[in-house]
Amino acid sequence: MISIIPKDITTQELHGYLLGAIGPRPIAFVSTIDEKGRPNLSPFSFFNVFSANPPILIFSPARRVRDNTTKHTLDNVEKVGEAVINVVTYEIVQQMSLSSTEYPEGENEFIKAGLTMLASDLVKPFRVAKSPVQFECKVTKIEPLGKEGGAGNLIFSEVVKIHLNPNILDENGSIDQYKIDQVARMGGNWYSRANKGMFEVPKPLSSLGIGVDAIPEGIRNSTVLTGNDLGKLGNVEKLPSRIEIGEFIGSQQGISSLAANNDLQSIHRKAKEYLDRNDVLSAWKLLLANEL
Repeated sequence: MISIIPKDITTQELHGYLLGAIGPRPIAFVSTIDEKGRPNLSPFSFFNVFSANPPILIFSPARRVRDNTTKHTLDNVEKVGEAVINVVTYEIVQQMSLSSTEYPEGENEFIKAGLTMLASDLVKPFRVAKSPVQFECKVTKIEPLGKEGGAGNLIFSEVVKIHLNPNILDENGSIDQYKIDQVARMGGNWYSRANKGMFEVPKPLSSLGIGVDAIPEGIRNSTVLTGNDLGKLGNVEKLPSRIEIGEFIGSQQGISSLAANNDLQSIHRKAKEYLDRNDVLSAWKLLLANEL
């Protein structure tokens, strides 16, 4: 491992390591307005949701590393105290990127990026029409994290109204994670398109899973099964019964002979195939078959 003390390198180098290592990061496409009523639009990847009651989103416009100046977004929320946080999708990622250009104060990034403004209902800043989710927010607090270039400014934004495009909802009215087609920021010029790389990890059981430590040692020390495989195996409430295992072995063509040969490597490879398909119960039945 290469070990680094942050104070021993430049802020620019540290910034690169942080952004390269911590990602993908959600993007807040933030619309604000200045005291003269002029719109501003800018993306920020130092962003997330931090509370549901009250509903609080926080984004952080950092002071510029090169000259320690602040961004128009920060200046605007300090004076007006309102913002709209728009969700960024693949459909608008290029326009979003263009809006990050440092145009002069008062320049309308909606126009420069070719994005349509929608009037908000409860706050002054405009919404991005093409964004499928738009959060109207009141700024409740601004927390500066430092005074030097690179220092963040946490903007606590309480959601007062949410706008949802019905095209991203499923039949139950929930947001469909494929339809929303979000993008996220990574290091350098890189982004990630969420729905092209999505995979599901079932949450741990509400009742206790047995845990990896309860997996028999011969399985736990497998050279075939990975840590992720063991995590799936440990997330079951109880092991299959001898009857269940026997019925499984007898009903699956080829499995009975595989289990009878007691070739652990082959058994573990087959169990891994089940795990890769998220068929954890079948994997357990096969792994425990030689104990019958």
